[in-house]
Amino acid sequence: MTSIRDLRHHVGTIQTLNGWVYNLRTGKGLLFVILRDGSGLCQCVVGQEQVGADVWDAVNTLTQESAVQLTGTVVAEERSLGGYELHVSSAAVLQIASDYPITPKDHGVEFLMENRHLWLRSQRQWAIMRVRNQIIWAIHRFFQDRGFIQMDAPIFTGNAVEGTSTLFETDYFDQKAYLTQSGQLYGEAMAMAHGKIYTFGPTFRAEKSKTRRHLTEFWMIEPEMAFYDLTMNMDLAEEMIRFIVTDVLAARPHELAILKRDLSHLSKITNPFPRITYTEAIDRLRSDATRRLLETMEAERVAEHAALSAEGPELEKEAGQAKKFRKSQIDARLREIRSRLEEIDEDLRNIPVWRESALGKQWGDDLGGSDETLLTMQYETPIMVWGYPSAIKAFYMKRDPGNDAIALGVDMLAPEGYGEIIGGGQREDNLDLLLARIREHDLPESVFHWYLDLRRYGSVPHAGFGLGLERTVAWICGLKHVRETIPFPRMLGRLHP
Repeated sequence: MTSIRDLRHHVGTIQTLNGWVYNLRTGKGLLFVILRDGSGLCQCVVGQEQVGADVWDAVNTLTQESAVQLTGTVVAEERSLGGYELHVSSAAVLQIASDYPITPKDHGVEFLMENRHLWLRSQRQWAIMRVRNQIIWAIHRFFQDRGFIQMDAPIFTGNAVEGTSTLFETDYFDQKAYLTQSGQLYGEAMAMAHGKIYTFGPTFRAEKSKTRRHLTEFWMIEPEMAFYDLTMNMDLAEEMIRFIVTDVLAARPHELAILKRDLSHLSKITNPFPRITYTEAIDRLRSDATRRLLETMEAERVAEHAALSAEGPELEKEAGQAKKFRKSQIDARLREIRSRLEEIDEDLRNIPVWRESALGKQWGDDLGGSDETLLTMQYETPIMVWGYPSAIKAFYMKRDPGNDAIALGVDMLAPEGYGEIIGGGQREDNLDLLLARIREHDLPESVFHWYLDLRRYGSVPHAGFGLGLERTVAWICGLKHVRETIPFPRMLGRLHP
């Protein structure tokens, strides 16, 4: 038995594949089974004259997602899916699947989410999960090769990291506990023991948000480094993102092609990342450049909407007389048109809101998702925005020694409108100042006693950041919504399956 991904090593030999029927079509005296085994897809050709009646009849009973074992000769065929075929000599049906609910027709997102356990089998979702896995593997290699060790922060915590308004509260043996928002505070303690560490685990935010960037359960990668300042922190974050993207481009071109990802955007990641201050970001949002960007965007969306709206009826007219293969092409294109029109309508509704938010932005305001989108659309690489007002940053963020109104924090915003993927900064290492910040934020000092100990015993300058895995996957894959970036997304109103 072999896997589809390894067929290239077995040309001319007899091999056995175990898998599921992805698609099945018939020809004159031929059956073409597109088999998937988790590692890829392969066309398996069954010739009526080349196999016995029992094999022919058995394959004829197969339905979509039936489980089957096929044995035959591996043949190189550049016109075939993946470049190789299996010319079948024998077959063993393992299970005949019932009518599969996910078909080539245009299913709505809600239906697909309700059937997420099956949707994961589709080629698009398969490709996304492969890229996700590659990103995870690249992250581990990046840190391990640089002397970091992975450590684990608790999921149950007795204190908030960034306030209690977005925490999931739970009972912990008659004590109040929370699902973690971040492993950072524990990461700081571990960095004081090992110098450079990173945590990689699930985090939870109880924000009642339905935007395409939000999940209530997501995975965070959080390095913490002793003896690091803000500049060193930004250097590390930039180096890490460059490493991840380069690795995915090299290892997953097939998956990115399935996703129709425009690689020209990702290839520019080798360029230095611009670093702008928060003040510069505010000035740019209020500038004529942003106003012109929005005007251009609106005009382009209107023109595209008109073109697509005209193309649709023409295709529907053609479909009425088209042969089967062409009709399937038309149906696929009509689905693309409907999906794109929905996106354009959403943009046209949002542009006036984005314009009001950006042009009316004042120093001291936080940057919203639309503000990040507009900023990143003006750059070809991720940008790093640093020096935020301390009033809008967390209590643990160190302030600029030369300006107490500025926090030594940084956000990395992904290009093409994807927004924040990294948030971090230098941590306050002065005991008295940290205690004052806790009091300013009206946080209970008792639960932070252990955290304050880190400043009592061997306090040093230190820094760190958090990378949101799902937002990073969305950006690299070119996805519109984070719900496709994790096997089973948890969102507002979504707890099953």
